[in-house]
Amino acid sequence: MSGTTRTSADLDPRRRRTLFRAWHRGIREMDLIMGRFADAEIGTLTEEELTTFEALIEVPDRDLFRWLTGEDATPANYDTPVYRRLKAFHRHDAPIH
Repeated sequence: MSGTTRTSADLDPRRRRTLFRAWHRGIREMDLIMGRFADAEIGTLTEEELTTFEALIEVPDRDLFRWLTGEDATPANYDTPVYRRLKAFHRHDAPIH
């Protein structure tokens, strides 16, 4: 089970591949972070944004997770509008029950 809630039937092959990769990162927490963002945004990303998102997919899970949680500073070359959208997409102002 991938966890995805979005069909890839209407996506071009590149977006299908990126959606799949977002849901199959390695650790479940990152699957949920990247996959849910991809479910919501993959159809509206521009080609340039898609390239940026694909670069984020290549970042090791541990590093990306630490950047997203604020545990480590995000390197300037990854602090892009797409990264900030990803981070804002998962911002929670209250505990999750």
